[in-house]
Amino acid sequence: MTQGESPLGVLLRMPAETLVDLAGVGGLDFVLIDCEHGPADLLALRAHIDAATVHGAEVLVRVGRNDSDLILRALDLGASGIVVPHVDDAAAARRVVHDAHYPPLGDRGFAQYSRVGRYGAISAHDQLADARANTLVIVMIETQQGVDNAEFILAVEGVDAVMAGPADLSVSLGLTGGVDEPAVQVAVDHVTSEARKAGRHVLTIVGGPEKAVEAPPGLVAYNLAAVLLERFRHLAGARDSART
Repeated sequence: MTQGESPLGVLLRMPAETLVDLAGVGGLDFVLIDCEHGPADLLALRAHIDAATVHGAEVLVRVGRNDSDLILRALDLGASGIVVPHVDDAAAARRVVHDAHYPPLGDRGFAQYSRVGRYGAISAHDQLADARANTLVIVMIETQQGVDNAEFILAVEGVDAVMAGPADLSVSLGLTGGVDEPAVQVAVDHVTSEARKAGRHVLTIVGGPEKAVEAPPGLVAYNLAAVLLERFRHLAGARDSART
């Protein structure tokens, strides 16, 4: 991303080790494991991170809430970064950074014998340096309050990227048209604009290749449930075509 590239990945829920493996074989850059709207079992999460590591794919974990224990465990298992939902103001963003980073930027608990420390095989200096350089912190803005505070949220040191959650935004705004409501797109565009002003990256979830091309520069993840559902419907349609 620092070189202007837009990594491509997939959003999925556990259990899906085979799909993680397929994503790596297929050449995607990262997987985003959704532990907010899916299971969050840590042993299963470890297995999914292992499956991605085989292919050199990075792993982001969307935790269920802004919780220091959840953030610590995901990162200690080897996740490259965390995605935290419902960050509504700068104070919440500072808590995310505080929990995701070691001192002096944060107060994340340190252990060399964890997986991320290669069980003590690397020095404390190298482990800390790697975490400072390579831990990605992504906040989600999903309410009108968050949209109004986007400038201040994105000004927080240690916030690397943002995702505007259109589904939650539509509900927050009291709209029945869902993510296609014009007001939702206005909110998403505002968050994207504020991210650009602050020099932050943007994470966008898309339903297919056409939308990936249209997405703003940054992280782009295919919603694998949407992609597979569309494909299965296409496959089922072949039966109907054969009958006509």
